[in-house]
Amino acid sequence: MLYKYAVLFLLITLSAGVAKAESSGDEPWREEMKKLIYSSRYFGPNALPIPTMHSGSVSNRWEVEVRGEYHRYSGDKTKNWYGRLYIPLVNNRVAVEVSCTLETEFETTPETKAERFAAGTKNWDNILGDVIIGTHYQILRSEKWVDLVGRMYIRTATGQRLALARYTDAAGYWFDLTFGKNLLKSTDGTASLRVHGMGGFYCWMTNSLVHRQDDAYSYAIGLTGKYKNLMLQTDYAGYTGYENNGDRPRVLRSNLSYELKKNILSFKYSHGMRDNLYDSYSIGYIRCF
Repeated sequence: MLYKYAVLFLLITLSAGVAKAESSGDEPWREEMKKLIYSSRYFGPNALPIPTMHSGSVSNRWEVEVRGEYHRYSGDKTKNWYGRLYIPLVNNRVAVEVSCTLETEFETTPETKAERFAAGTKNWDNILGDVIIGTHYQILRSEKWVDLVGRMYIRTATGQRLALARYTDAAGYWFDLTFGKNLLKSTDGTASLRVHGMGGFYCWMTNSLVHRQDDAYSYAIGLTGKYKNLMLQTDYAGYTGYENNGDRPRVLRSNLSYELKKNILSFKYSHGMRDNLYDSYSIGYIRCF
């Protein structure tokens, strides 16, 4: 039954994003928006996300995911829900992925509020995040060489509370190539060690009159170990922006998951570095079909 609620969550956030309007409480502050710095350092943890890592292979299973996340550093504590829908197409060579966040609670210190030029230190209601739509294309699948996938993502402008520096209220996009190769694999397929990496281009709109968008190159490298139904994935990832105004976040991520009869329980931890100030913790449920 949980997957039905996950689908409902995604549909609600998509429809809400289309009809979204900023709260009237933000109106008097609009003159101050030119002071905002459109970079990961000066916005909430979900505003300008570092691209996720995949194994370099398009999955042949539908996936519906619901995840509770907690992000913290000394100046901000944020709780949110995350939903994701993954749909394989065209003989498992193409896939579509849709995701969104819903922030339920955040609180910043007065110092962080001043640093970000934000209008307040906490939310008064739930905050809809950006809907992110991605496509995956299997370019190469080879046991001898590598698996190679091209990905393209669009981040919509559905995110709310620009005045609170939670989301940018501006679109972005990125595209990249991901690769994966098995370093070790048991003859019965129950155990494996796989290396994977990613490189690409990352771009988002800003409020600058000189540079209307910030361009960055993105990257990641990681390992995935699997034994029977247990899997551990770790990776180091980030992007490096042109402006160098807090737009160079880094992250060290780990994901421990266990699968039983197409039901996956997942625990994630992310340690932010440089312009990614947050440590993040999450627990999620994924239903596969």
